Amino acid sequence: MDSLVWIIAGTFLVSLIAFIGIAVVLLKERLLEKILLVLVALSAGAMMGGAFLHLIPEAIEFANPNMFIFILTGFVLFFLVEKIFQWRHCHAAKCTVHSFAYMNLFGDAIHNFIDGLIIAASFVADINLGIVTTLAVVLHEVPQELGDFGVLVYGGFGKAKALFMNFMCALAAVLGSVIGYYLSGYTGLSITFLLPFAAGGFIYISASDLIPELKKEVDMKKSLLGFGVFILGILMMYGLKLIAA
Repeated sequence: MDSLVWIIAGTFLVSLIAFIGIAVVLLKERLLEKILLVLVALSAGAMMGGAFLHLIPEAIEFANPNMFIFILTGFVLFFLVEKIFQWRHCHAAKCTVHSFAYMNLFGDAIHNFIDGLIIAASFVADINLGIVTTLAVVLHEVPQELGDFGVLVYGGFGKAKALFMNFMCALAAVLGSVIGYYLSGYTGLSITFLLPFAAGGFIYISASDLIPELKKEVDMKKSLLGFGVFILGILMMYGLKLIAA
């Protein structure tokens, strides 16, 4: 049961990040935009590093012949979810891309549920891998939740209700983690499918949603800063790999 405690604690920590929207209220818009650029870059690097330095190598150890198919499946399904629910990771304090606040909530809940499955699979495979995966998810959730809060406020929610609804959706990660834990105990799902599936999802989020946001920056100094922080995110994941070795 030790891994279940880690799983629930990790996903609950991720869920609490929903309240990061308070920063939108407290910080000035210009300062928030500068911080978001750094967060997006760090998140992109951490997701790439988490996929290539942790999740895929862990899956390789179990000699799964379908591993690369599952990686591709994760990539494609994350793309499909984004298209179906017209949901995109928004990294601005006030986003006009999203047309329907409720659509954003539904899509976000599905994404958080998948995050819970991924975290559960990682902890079941190895506690250190679970910690690394949770950290990668946390780094990704900060800019995402800031964006989601902006979407809900723009869509007509009051700030207090937006924070509450965001947190309710975030708790889907806890539900996903518990289901993932018990499924792994019966089917070995965590090793044979979810780890490479998670890697595909991480690669998609980083390459399709986060890095394009960094490419929009035209100022050379800011672009170099973003690239440097992106590399820092990868190095963080590499450092955690060395520590866990």
